[in-house]
Amino acid sequence: VQLQASGGGLVQAGGSLRLSCAASVSIFSIKVMGWYRQAPGKQRALVAVITSSGSTNYADSVKGRFTISRDSDKNTVSLQMNSLKPEDTAVYYCNAEKNWRDYWGQGTLVTVSS
Repeated sequence: VQLQASGGGLVQAGGSLRLSCAASVSIFSIKVMGWYRQAPGKQRALVAVITSSGSTNYADSVKGRFTISRDSDKNTVSLQMNSLKPEDTAVYYCNAEKNWRDYWGQGTLVTVSS
């Protein structure tokens, strides 16, 4: 499974960005897809995940601000990020869990200025 992330960039605090992750296979075959992030000097951490049935889970720090969704026709998973804060600054990675194996995209940088 290859994952191609896009949509990162520089935004002011309070602004919005939308990340997209395109999978090389049908996402019907992928049990869980999600987004993780890694801030400078910190470990990679879960942001949001969505299962093949549409169930979602979010980190407490992004609940109510971020929304994860999937488009089976386009084989993409997106992360809509609103009310961004400087602490959301990180490299965001797309993840897919298929057949008990993890796959990662290349990462996309999100920078939120204060």
